[in-house]
Amino acid sequence: MRRREFVGGSAAISLAAMLAACKEQKVPPSSISAYVPQASSGTSRAVTNPLTPLAHGAMPVAFLVSEGTVMIDLAGPWEVFTDVMVPSRGTSMDDQMPFRTYTVAESKKPVRFSGGMKVEPDYTFADAPLPKVLVIPAQGSHSKGMLDWIRKTTKTTDVTMSVCTGAFILASTGLLSGKAATTHHGSYKSFGMQFPDIAMKKGARYVEAGNLATAGGLSSGIDLALHVVERYFGRKVATDTAYEMEYQGQGWMDPESNAVYLQAAASTEEHPLCIVCSMEVDPATAPKSVYKEKTYYFCSADHKKQFDAVPEKWL
Repeated sequence: MRRREFVGGSAAISLAAMLAACKEQKVPPSSISAYVPQASSGTSRAVTNPLTPLAHGAMPVAFLVSEGTVMIDLAGPWEVFTDVMVPSRGTSMDDQMPFRTYTVAESKKPVRFSGGMKVEPDYTFADAPLPKVLVIPAQGSHSKGMLDWIRKTTKTTDVTMSVCTGAFILASTGLLSGKAATTHHGSYKSFGMQFPDIAMKKGARYVEAGNLATAGGLSSGIDLALHVVERYFGRKVATDTAYEMEYQGQGWMDPESNAVYLQAAASTEEHPLCIVCSMEVDPATAPKSVYKEKTYYFCSADHKKQFDAVPEKWL
């Protein structure tokens, strides 16, 4: 059974069950919405940059993949977009479930995601449909072909969004130059050093700049995707989607909600951190360098190499 058919059937069954429960308990059907918790308004911000959805049919959402794609960076937003349901749009499933997701890569050769899952891309850069939304998860590397495709595609997207260190790929296209962006908190330093012409916004759940958007690390991509849904269809549809997913985070309503990461973690002798990404390391086995009579530890040989090249900048 196709996912759309399954979800549509599940929704109908759930609604029927709820109506039956209401009848049994003599609860008027109009109060069903009371079972859906409303979003907190404490830090909620109204959308000031709404998007216009297609009048009919599903809007294409492309996910860029390659070796090392981080699973949650893709799976989180993917689940958001595939769970959106707007019954008032029409009677067809493509109208009611307004997003169509697919993967795009350099070739259709299977790629291995983080954790080992192997995925066969749906399309290549040569034959992929032009998306309304483009999602760039964190991944191992990027090619010239990938950057060219992002530049070309972004000319017509409503939103081109990166998740976590996918921001490095988006920044490498030059599209973010002169704009603000965010990324995983462990990469604030390295991003700022690599892209000094981009204003790194620390402590942001997501940052928007025209049709570009960057999310913080990992689960932040879920919040940015929910925010995009809200831009298209409003607060209620986004809230209903989060409820259906049993997602209780509310970062999608407050782009400043990553403020906890404004304060960098402190490295101590008992718990030393990699000077490049702030990951805790084991001093007994971690690569290390001595600079001005002080020892610094690293999570990887690559981060040691980055530090050794310009140690004063990291300090």
